[in-house]
This record gives sequence, structure tokens and C-alpha cells, in this order.
Amino acid sequence: MRKTLILLCTVCMFLTVNAQEHKLWYSKPTEKWLEALPLGNSKLGAMVYGGTSREEIQLNEETFWAGSPNQNVARDASKCLDEIRKLIFEGKEQQAHEMLDRHFVRGPHGMSYLTIGSVFMNFNHNEVSDYRRELNLSTALNTTTYTFNGVKYKRTVFTPLTEKAVVIRIEADKPQALNFSVSHLCPLETKHSVNQNVITATIKNKSQEGVPGKLTAELKIFITSDGETVPLSDSTLSVKNASTATLYITAATNFKNYHDISGNASALNEAALNSVKSKTYYEILAQHIKKYQEQYNRVKLVLPKDNNSGRETDKRLAYFYKSQDYDMVSLIMQYGRYLLISSSQPGGQPANLQGIWNNSINPAWDSKYTININAEMNYWPANIGNLSDNELPLIDMVNDLSITGKDAATSLYGCSGWTAHHNTDLWRITGPVDGTFWGLFPTGGPWLTTHIWQHYLFTADKEFLKKNFSVLKGSADFLLDFLQNDPRYNCLVIVPSVSPEHGPLGKTTPVTAGTTMDNQIVFDVLTSTLKAMEMLDIQDNAYAEKIKNAVKKLPEMRIGKYGQLQEWLSDSDDPKDEHRHISHLYGLYPSNQISPYTNPELFCAAANTLKQRGDMATGWSLGWKINFWARMLDGNHAYKIISNMLKLLPAEFSGFGAPREYADGRTYPNLFDAHPPFQIDGNFGSAAGILEMLLQSHDGAVHLLPALPDVWKEGEVAGVKARGGFEADIKWADGKLSSAKITSHNGGILRLRSYCPLKGKGLKKAKGEVKNVFLQSPDIKKPIISSENKENLKPTLKTVYEYDLQTVKGGVYEVSGI
Repeated sequence: MRKTLILLCTVCMFLTVNAQEHKLWYSKPTEKWLEALPLGNSKLGAMVYGGTSREEIQLNEETFWAGSPNQNVARDASKCLDEIRKLIFEGKEQQAHEMLDRHFVRGPHGMSYLTIGSVFMNFNHNEVSDYRRELNLSTALNTTTYTFNGVKYKRTVFTPLTEKAVVIRIEADKPQALNFSVSHLCPLETKHSVNQNVITATIKNKSQEGVPGKLTAELKIFITSDGETVPLSDSTLSVKNASTATLYITAATNFKNYHDISGNASALNEAALNSVKSKTYYEILAQHIKKYQEQYNRVKLVLPKDNNSGRETDKRLAYFYKSQDYDMVSLIMQYGRYLLISSSQPGGQPANLQGIWNNSINPAWDSKYTININAEMNYWPANIGNLSDNELPLIDMVNDLSITGKDAATSLYGCSGWTAHHNTDLWRITGPVDGTFWGLFPTGGPWLTTHIWQHYLFTADKEFLKKNFSVLKGSADFLLDFLQNDPRYNCLVIVPSVSPEHGPLGKTTPVTAGTTMDNQIVFDVLTSTLKAMEMLDIQDNAYAEKIKNAVKKLPEMRIGKYGQLQEWLSDSDDPKDEHRHISHLYGLYPSNQISPYTNPELFCAAANTLKQRGDMATGWSLGWKINFWARMLDGNHAYKIISNMLKLLPAEFSGFGAPREYADGRTYPNLFDAHPPFQIDGNFGSAAGILEMLLQSHDGAVHLLPALPDVWKEGEVAGVKARGGFEADIKWADGKLSSAKITSHNGGILRLRSYCPLKGKGLKKAKGEVKNVFLQSPDIKKPIISSENKENLKPTLKTVYEYDLQTVKGGVYEVSGI
């Protein structure tokens, strides 16, 4: 009893340590998946509906996908490559497209992420009062409370980060008032059995596109209570005359890795179940909150509230555009961090197109990893949002692809190294899928490797860089072999390729050579490989020279006749085209090749492109645009995009298209991002963009409050990370920086940039280029500008003040605005 009281006190302490508490809450249960509330511990995902008559908790296990180990590389394709390139250089792109479809895109096209069904609890509690369901982001606890027949009921659901389980605690405030049944259903082939107080479900995955299904998932539901637990059938248990009951749900598959499915699901599941059996409920709860808050509490963002802040979440969202509820923005940022913590823990699979949450056996786009923007966007908030370790599952996947992608590099292109295209899955496929229009994107793998370098820039973890250098170099090897001289422009280009899902005006195909995005990605991969060699003291002068010579021959970025940054080498952009992909602004974000200070003409051209593309788009594209406008140092425009994203799309419109009154809805009632349909990347992209408005470190300095909107008059952000291992706590009032505290986790020179003068111990006015290599800007060629351009390419910028501060590892430094 004394131990239980101590644990209760510990739990209460954790519940009160976080000064910032955000909740999603609702006054009625739901039967719609996009109104259910997500929980996860990376291993398992759960969607909680909050029912009173019948509760549903829909479940996923991160390794339960369709199919079995497979690859989709057309092994004889490279023999056609010279002819395809010749056709492209001759302007016969459509013929090249047709050859690519015939010879390069063979299938299969990737496997689907699957549900493992739902657990149902039948209470038969109708006509309840005092109903509330909520998700507390500060504890990752879901609670449902209501009164029925004079009895108060409470359900608490969580997915402990310390266990491989879902935990459900059900309590009644009167003795023997708790009576319910428990069952499981799944749309896939399933066998059930009951043994005492445990339900076991064995689930077979499905075959897809000729790839046989060879995964088996085992799910167990273990029930404890202070009443009776009796079987009703071979798939149902009944709890009678209890006041407290606890369900522990575990699940596992026979998946070991992308090429090995010899695992023992039953043994893994038994181990997970034994782990929770060895602890009390309160021990598991306390351990979960402690581990979760170690991650979640690193960052805080305080923005002003108004009356709208107190509404239940779906109504709060619906009325946001009329309010001054800036705390809603803080909620959305923290929700993105919550979702990343819940879907991506070290040692697990990376977050896919829907994180780890999917209720279908045929989800949109298979809920795979779309690596021409979406998978990368999932991890944009990781480093700046002080969750670098949560990016490691993505890095692990890139390591896998560096092995499977060798076949793609060799068989498709006759190159060394490795690559992947625009999609991959649990089995780490690397060939093009879906057709040439979408799939012929050979720089998907290289884009992923930029996360290795960015992770290093933020963490300064040299052991991490050393461990992953071969993956980065393998991508550089591929690019060095794959680059071809374009005789039309006399420069090195990626060919064949596409600018993701978008083609030039006047062409029937996107197939081309030397897209702007490809050129920018190649620049990043080659220059970061070169810098990594310097950091790791790798002496290979011949290879370094090869990289330098290739970089010199890459095309300059080009500014077209409409003042836009060209998406292609040809001036073929349509200024009235509002396409969702703005791939050629990769150089603005997430890269740092477009700067107002070092290449202002490119900066203005990027702004013109953004204006031409408009302020509405799919949900994930809006997430990218928040980051773009933050990098444009325009907080007001970034906030406009946030406002466009925070428009309610009711849950019944879960697919493509919606009625006119909801045509612009981009957020579902549970705050999941709407493409539509649901894609989680917009949640992550918006979280990153909100933080990017408050701190930037890509352009030669750590810039404090670079894109603060006028309406955020006062506030504070704490724990946000900058490159070089710096961490910042910033406060502002009347729209102006009041103070900042910087913690240096790596030491070295800190260059600060601010819109107001600063004072603080050790500050010196900055001179010349910053000496800290983690903060340095790249050397970018001057653009080629169309003679037909009539747009002004000189930006109007705020005055900035820059200071240098010598720091030591572990030092804490305070500055204030003057």
C-alpha cells in the first residue's frame, strides 16, 4: 500500500511539472476515425474513439505491412539509358518517357501499411451525462469520463514509451458497477482463442501485386480486474461486478528486418506481456510519463490566448480564423512534436505517410514512405524541435536503402554507389513506382542523405557522422557517376529525371534533364560529403578534387522572364500555375542555398515564385509554405499560411474532394492534417515552420525571432535548437526581443543575429564570415537572369545586428535587447 501511495505521488508530481499544458478535448464520443485521438509508442499505434455504449480502440503495429521481402528494380534497364538521354537532349522527352515506362517502371509498386484491427469494449452505457474525452499532450494520456445511472466512469488509455503495449484503465466510483465485454475484430484473416483472462488474435497479412503475404501478427489482450473475468466465446471475454479493470494489449510480428521474416511473433509478444505483468499499473504509468516528458518537455511555446482558447477542439478550430487565439498555433506545434514522439522512437521504423496510424487495409498511397518530399518533411521538426534522437529511425532506413539501392544504381543506371526514387516501404524497395510521371525521381535517395548532414550540424555528434559517412559517400558516388554533360548548356545534370509530379509548360511529360531541385540536391550531397571528409580527417585528395570539379560544373540557378526562380533549365514556368509541389525552392528550405544576405536576387526570385503559386494548397504543401515564408523572413505571410491550414475539414470528408463550403479545409477535427485525405506530413511541416519563424541557424548566424508576425506581440519559446549544438530560450514583448538565454552544448563561437541591438557579457560586434563551421553559409554561384525579366530583384530587408560570443561546452549565456 505504501509503495502504491509513493507511485501515486510520483505520478501527481509528473502531472504538475509542465507549466504548459495543451489538450485536445471534446464533449461527445465519435464513430469517425478522423475524430478519434491518436496514441503511440513507435511500436504500437492506437486511435481512441471514446465511446460509452461501445468503445473502439483501433490498432497498428509498426512492422505489419502487406507482402514479404521483395525488390522492384528492372535489371536490364541500363541498356536503354544512352538512347533515353539522347532523346531528352534532342527535345523528344515524350519518347523518352515512353521508353522509361516500358523499361524502368516494372513493379511491384510498394506494399501497404496495414491495420491489426480494433479492440471493442461493450458497456451498453447509453444516455450518459457529464461526458468529456481528451488527449493531454503534456502526459500523452487519453481520458474519457462520464456519468451513467449515477455512477462516474473513467477510462485512461496510454501507450507507454517504456513498454511495447497499450494500457487501458477503466474505473467506476461505485463497487461492482463495472460490467463489460472485450473482443477484437480485424478485416484481415484472423484466428482467435481465449485462455483464462487472455484473448489471442493471430492475423495474416495480405498479398499485393503478386508479392505473397508472409507476415503474421499476434495480438494479445490481457485483462485484470477486482471482479470476475469469464469467457463468452473463443474471441470474447466478459468482466463482471468490478470497480476497476486494466487491459494490456501487446502485438508483434515475425518481421526482423527488410530481408528477414524469421522472427517469432509469439515469443516477442509473450516477452512484451511478461514485462507489463511484472509491474503494477502505477509503476507503468509513472515510468511512461517520466520517459515521455523527458522528450516532450524540452520545448515550450507560449503565445497569447483569447476566449476561443477554451472551446472544445473541433469548435476551437472552426472559429480560429475569427479569433486571436494564438495559443492554437502553439498547440499545433506541440501536437506535431507529440506525433513525432509517438510514431518515431530509436530502434523503430520511421514515421510513414500516416505516422503509425491507419485503419485500412488499402490506405491512400499505401501509407508508404514518399521520399520526394513527404517522408523528409516528417522529420523537419526533429532537430529544431529538440527531438534529434527521434530522427534516428529515418537514418536507419537510409542505411537500409544504401544497401538495397546499390541494385537500383547499377541495374538502372550503370553507376556505383546507391540510390532510391520517389517511394519506398517496409521492404526498402528502391526502383521507380507508379509510372514515370511520378516515379522517375532518382534523387530521392540523395535527398534522404541530407538528413545525415543536417543531424550532424545540429548535434555536432562526430561519432554519428563517422558511423553514417559511408552512406553519405555512397550517395555522392552515385551522383558523380550519374551526372552527364548537357550539350545544350554545357553543364553537368541529372538525366533522366523529373521535378516531382510537375512538368514544364508546353510539354506533355515532366521527364527532363537538370531540374533545379536535382541540381540543388546534388550540390548539397557533394558539398556535405566534402565537408564530412574534412570533419573526419579523411585524406583522399583525388576524390575531393573529383567532387570539387563536379560542383563547379553544376548549373547556376536561373531567374526567368516572370522574375521567378526557374523550376527547369528552360524558362518554362507558368505564373498562373498553383501546383502543390514547389520543388525548386528546396534551395530555400530545407536547404540554405538561397539567402537574402549572400544572394539577394535568388531570394527575390523565390519570393516571386511563392506569390505566383498562391497561399492555398494541399495540407502538406501548406506546411512547406510556412517554412518557405519563415525563410523569406516574412512572419506575417507565414502566419497567413498557418491560418489557411487551420481550417476545419469535417471527418466525413476523408477522401479526395469536399463540398464547396469545406473546399479549403485542411485540418480534421482531431487536428490531423488533410491533404485531403489524411497525411501526417503537414502536421510535422507546420510544427517545423512555426519554430523556424522563431529561430533560424542556416545562414551564417543564429537569428533570434527572424519571422515574428505582428500579431504575436508577446510570448516566449524555450528549448528550440540551432545548428552548432546551441539551444535557445527567447522572450519578447511589444513585438521585440526582450531576452534570450543560449546554452552551448558543443562550445565554439556563437554568432547571434537580431533585429535589435543586444547587450550581454562577452558579446563582440561580428566581423567577416563566422568562424564556426556549423553556422557557415554555402558558396552559391550567381544566377543567370532572363533578359525579359522586369521584376525588381532587390529585397527590402530589416536592419540586423550581429555579434560573436565565444562559448564553452555546457556554458549558458544571456543577452537582452536594447
